[in-house]
Amino acid sequence: MASLKKMIECVPNFSEGRNLDKIEQIVNPFRGKEGVKLLDYQRDEDHNRLVVTALGEPAAMKQAVMKAIGVAVDLIDMRRHEGQHPRMGAIDVVPFIPIKNVSMTEAVDFSKDIAKGVFEKYGLPVFLYEKSATSVERQNLAAIRKGQFEGMAEKLKDPQWQPDFGPKEIHPTAGVTAIGARMPLVAFNVNLDTDDLDIADAIAHRVRHISGGLRFCKAIGVALRERGIVQVSMNMTDYTKTALYRALELVRIEARRYGVNIIGSEIIGLVPMEALIDTAVYFMGIENFSLEQVLETRIME
Repeated sequence: MASLKKMIECVPNFSEGRNLDKIEQIVNPFRGKEGVKLLDYQRDEDHNRLVVTALGEPAAMKQAVMKAIGVAVDLIDMRRHEGQHPRMGAIDVVPFIPIKNVSMTEAVDFSKDIAKGVFEKYGLPVFLYEKSATSVERQNLAAIRKGQFEGMAEKLKDPQWQPDFGPKEIHPTAGVTAIGARMPLVAFNVNLDTDDLDIADAIAHRVRHISGGLRFCKAIGVALRERGIVQVSMNMTDYTKTALYRALELVRIEARRYGVNIIGSEIIGLVPMEALIDTAVYFMGIENFSLEQVLETRIME
């Protein structure tokens, strides 16, 4: 019997969302490689950020990810980087998600192998986060990233924040990277009909878990200056326990106190079908609905 193929997903975030030539060079290592499929990549000029989604066999994925990280180290200078999204490095975060015949334990081991390689090959200091974290304090990416690139050199002097791999000082141009294994995450943003960033910040504060909001929701306020609006930018870290519609409705409720309305939303990168079906069922009020009733689900069996 042939061995079962292992598949792992990688969603690296790079601090470049404006220079198209640089973006294409960063993405290229995922193109046309045996054992790796580039599923999606999206750039955001306001966030100045690139999110790549790739799926592949572990050995092939390792080669593609390492190459893309090397390109980003060469091309991105964080000393000149500006954007609305929090960031601490040229390769800001590299999450691995077990997809097929890969356990979370295997994904954690894989992430640690990549982290070690990134330090040894490129001299980047690396924090392990989420399921790969070496301490409770490092599970939350926001805690690691606090201070951002500008404050990271000083932060690394604190014994509590020494990198898991690499020196106690940032890479001069590429900063610091976080690598780890996690559950599937949905990047879900809600746009508001105001340009007041304080309002978006206040709503994000009430929605996110760390401030007493939804359990599996991280949120910040972001200004979309080209559109003259703001958004509540959220990471839904477990959509099976905190549904997207709950986050949307809580943003709507909190926005009312400021006389502000939702004018749209967006999903960055790919999203599990179940997350959207769950939301559609809620808003349509469909009773006793099952994912098995979705045509595409039956076709893929």
